[in-house]
Amino acid sequence: MQLDVATWLVSAEAAPWLERAAGERDPESLAAADRWRRDLPADLAAAVLTQASLRRAAVGKLGERAAGLFLTRDGLEQATRLAVSRWRAERFAAGGVAEVWDLGCGLGLDARALVDAGLAVTGVEKDPVTAVFATANLGASARVVTADIAELYGDVPGDAAVFLDPARRTARGRSWDVADLSPSWDVVTGFADGSRVACVKLGPGIPYRLLPDHAETVWVSDHGDLVEAALWAGAGAGPGRRSALLLPGGHSLDATDDTVRIGPIRSWLYEPDPAVIRAGAIPALATTLDATGIVPGVAYLTADRHKPTPYAAAFEVLDRLPYRERDLRAWVRQNRIGTLEIKKRGLDVDPAALRRRLSPKGPRSATLVLTPTPDGAAALVVRRG
Repeated sequence: MQLDVATWLVSAEAAPWLERAAGERDPESLAAADRWRRDLPADLAAAVLTQASLRRAAVGKLGERAAGLFLTRDGLEQATRLAVSRWRAERFAAGGVAEVWDLGCGLGLDARALVDAGLAVTGVEKDPVTAVFATANLGASARVVTADIAELYGDVPGDAAVFLDPARRTARGRSWDVADLSPSWDVVTGFADGSRVACVKLGPGIPYRLLPDHAETVWVSDHGDLVEAALWAGAGAGPGRRSALLLPGGHSLDATDDTVRIGPIRSWLYEPDPAVIRAGAIPALATTLDATGIVPGVAYLTADRHKPTPYAAAFEVLDRLPYRERDLRAWVRQNRIGTLEIKKRGLDVDPAALRRRLSPKGPRSATLVLTPTPDGAAALVVRRG
C-alpha cells in the first residue's frame, strides 16, 4: 500500500466508506471490487475493502476492538493475542515500570495493552505505512516514531523499559529462524542485555542454546495453543529461569533439574500442555501428579489416581491394544465406533490418514492414544477425565 493511500484511509474522509464496507457480505469478492470502483479510485476502493476483510478476520484474535483498528495482513499474522498482550503489560506494570519503548511496534496493538496498563509508551516502527496505522490505532495515548530500531540505542531513556517483537517474515513467508529476525538477533540481544527491564517476543521453538544466561524465558499458551516464548531481562527477571504460563487462567509452572522416572502404564494418562513441554517443566508436573513417564522423550505421564491439574489433559485408561492396523480396525468395527479421535506421540503416523484407513462407522465415539512403550508401540483406549 502506498503511503498516501494509508494516510487517506485513516482520515475522517474515509470513515463513512469504512462503515459502509463493514456491511459487505464478501469484501474480497470481484463483485464488490467492481461496485466500489464506480464510487472510488481503484486503489482507495481496494484499501477500504481490504480493511473490512482484515477486521473480520481479526475478531478471533483481537476481540471486538478489531472493528475499529487499521490492519495489514502481515501485521495481523504477527499480532499478539489480546490475553497475552495484557499479561505482558501487567507484568511490566507490576515490576514498577513507568515507561516502555515498543521497538518495532507494528500496528500498535501491544502498545495499546501497555497504555491500558497505565504505562507511558513510545512506539517505534520502521515502515511508514505501518507507522501511520499504528498512530491511528493508538490515537493520543502514545507517541509513534518512524525510525530504524538499530539506530536508536542512544535515544531510549536509560530508565525506560523496552519491548521488542521482531518481524519474522522473509520473501519465503513466515520464519522462526533467528537469522531472519528484523531487527537482527544482535540488535535484539543488545537491548535485552540485562541493563534495563526488557521483554522480547520470540517464536516458541527458539533453541535453548540461544537463550541468554542472564534472562528468563516464559513459554506462553493461550487456551492450549503454544503462542510464544517471552524473554525477560533486567530487574525482576530470574536469570536462567524457564517456566510455562497458561492463559487465560494465569497458571505458572517452573522447570526443574529433575528427571522423569519411567514406569508402567497405569490407570490415568496425562497429556501436558505444550507450554509445559517446551519449557521443560514435565518433571515438575510429574512430581505434583505422582506420575511417571512411559518411555524417555515422550511427553505422556501416567499415574494411579486422577489429580485435576490445569497443566495437562487427563484421560482414564480403559484398555490397551496392540498397535497393529488390523487389530485396531477390528476393534473399531466390533465396538461400532463412528467418531474416532486419535492422539499420538513418538510414532511416525499420520492420525488423519490412519483414521481413514480404520473406516469408523457407527453410533459410538472413542479416543485412541498411540505411544511407544518399553514393550513396543501400543494403542490405549482412553476417556477424558
